[in-house]
Amino acid sequence: MNAGRGRRQRAPQPLHLCRPAPREGPRYAGVTSPREWLRRRAEPGSAVAGEGAGRRCCCCSLVPMALWRGSAYAGFLALAVGCVFLLEPQLPGLALRSLWSSLQLGPVPPGPGSPESRLAAAWDALIVRPARRWRRVAVGVNACVDVVLSGVKLLQALGLSPGNGKDHTVLHSRTDLEEAFIHFMGKGAAAERFFSDKEAFHDIAQAASEFPGAQHYVGGNAALIGQKFATNPDLKVLLCGPVGPKLHELLDDNVFVPPESLQEVDEFHLILEYQAGEEWGQLKAPHANRFIFSHDLSNGAMNMLEVFVSSLEEFQPDLVVLSGLHMMEGQSKELQRKRLVEVVTSISDIPTGIPIHLELASMTNRELMNSIVHQVFPAVTSLGLNEQELLFLSQSASGPHSSLSSWNGVPDVGMVSDILFWILKEHGWSENRASDLTRIHFHTLVYHILATVDGHWANQLAAVAAGARVAGTQACATETIDTSRVSLRAPQEFLTSHSEAGSRIIFNPNEPVVEWHREGISFHFTPVLVCKDPVRTVGLGDAISAEGLFYSEIRPH
Repeated sequence: MNAGRGRRQRAPQPLHLCRPAPREGPRYAGVTSPREWLRRRAEPGSAVAGEGAGRRCCCCSLVPMALWRGSAYAGFLALAVGCVFLLEPQLPGLALRSLWSSLQLGPVPPGPGSPESRLAAAWDALIVRPARRWRRVAVGVNACVDVVLSGVKLLQALGLSPGNGKDHTVLHSRTDLEEAFIHFMGKGAAAERFFSDKEAFHDIAQAASEFPGAQHYVGGNAALIGQKFATNPDLKVLLCGPVGPKLHELLDDNVFVPPESLQEVDEFHLILEYQAGEEWGQLKAPHANRFIFSHDLSNGAMNMLEVFVSSLEEFQPDLVVLSGLHMMEGQSKELQRKRLVEVVTSISDIPTGIPIHLELASMTNRELMNSIVHQVFPAVTSLGLNEQELLFLSQSASGPHSSLSSWNGVPDVGMVSDILFWILKEHGWSENRASDLTRIHFHTLVYHILATVDGHWANQLAAVAAGARVAGTQACATETIDTSRVSLRAPQEFLTSHSEAGSRIIFNPNEPVVEWHREGISFHFTPVLVCKDPVRTVGLGDAISAEGLFYSEIRPH
C-alpha cells in the first residue's frame, strides 16, 4: 500500500486452512492430519463422512495434495515474516524492501518506524568506504584552545545587559562584543570575530577560563579536522599550527605535531554558546549556535604556513586540508594582500596529484573574500562551507542571489544549488581554465549538498550521507543516531534551481540521498537528523567536512 495515500490499513486476518486442526472427541479419534481426515471422510459410515457437505472449498476438493502443501508453506512463510517485523522493528528496511521487490509482490510497502528511524537505517546501508582510501592526511594551519561556556552568563558576569544587536567586522570593546553577540543570537547564526584590544581580551579570557562550568577543548578548524581524522586508526595525521602546552595535551595521540609547530603559550578562542529558545531580555534564540572571538595574532598571520608546506615532503600525504584564511581579517589590507600571495605560492609548491581541501569560516571582509575566490580557489581541489559563508561568498564576488541580505530561515535548496553551480562553473575546473576546484561540500543545520564536477570524484553518495550522520551523532554526543533525540526538519519538497527550470523533488526517507545533474555537475542532497538538545555545537562543520572527505575518493587524472 502506498504510504503517501493516508489510507487506513486493514486489520490482519487470522491465518487458517480450510479445515481446522484435529478436534477432540470420539468422532475425531485417530484423525492426526488433514490427509487422514480426507480419507476418513470418504469412507461410508465414517463419523466424519459427509461433514462439510454443501460447502465448496478448493482444499477440500479433489486437488493434488502438493497444492495444499504449497498453500500451507506460503502461509507459514507469511506468518514467519510477520513475526520478524514484530520482534525486530529496527531490521534494516532496505534489505526487506529489496527482497520484496525481487519477489515482484507489487508496490514496496513503507518501512517500519518513524521517518527518522527509516532515514537512519537507509544511511547505514548507503555509507560504505571507498575503493581507494586515504592513508596519510596533513592538516594546517590554525589551531588553538577553545574555552566554551554560556554566552549569556558570561556577558551578564561582565556586567553587560541586552541592548540592540549590531554586527561589527572587528570588535574593539565589550560593548561591541555585546552588540555582535545579540545580533547573531537573534538570528541563531554562527559567527567569528577578531577582538583588537589585547588587554581587554586578556581580561575577558581570564574571566571566561575561570567561569564555573567553562570547558577547554581542541580548537581551530585545522586542529578539529585533524582530531576527527585521528579517530580512524588506519589514518596517519599531521597537524601544523601554533600548538601550545594545553593544546598538545588535548590532542589525540594519533596526531603528529612537528617540533617547529610547538610554542610556549597557547592561543585561546572564546566560544559563547546559546541554546535554541534561550532568552536574554527581549531576545530569543531560534536555534542553538555559538559566537566565537579571539585576539589571535599567530593564527591571524598564518605563521605556520611555511612550516606546514615544508613538512609535506617528508610526511608524503595523500590529502592536504588547509584552513585559517578567515583569521587574516584582523590584519591590515597590505598584510592581507601580501600574505594571500604567499599562500597561493606555498600551495603551488604542493605536488600535483595531491588533492587540497580548503575549509572556509565566518568572514565579514568582502574584499578579502573576493581575493580568496579569485586567487585561492583555482589552486585547491575541494571546498567546505556553511550557509553564512556561501551567501557572503556570492555577495563578495557578485554571484547568484547576491541581493539577499541574509537567509530567511532554512536556506532555499534551489538558491544554494544555483550558487554552488556558479562557483564550479565560473571558478572550478574546466578544459579551458587553470583551476583544480572540482568539489564543494555545503552544510547547513537541516541538510547538506555535495556538488562535484563529473568524472573527478567517486563515492559521494556515501560521503554526503556520512557527513550528515556525524552532524547528528556529534551534536548529541552519541556513537550512533539515537532517533528519540533527533528530528527531521529538512524541506520535504523543493526545487533544484531558481535560475533555470529546476526539477521538483519530493523527499522520501527510505531513499535519503537525492541526486540531480546540471551541465556536467552532480549534486547529492541529504537531510540532517537535527539533535533536539545539542550537547556541543562547536566544531560540527569541521567534523562534517572531515567525515565527508574520509568517505570520498578522488579519481586520478
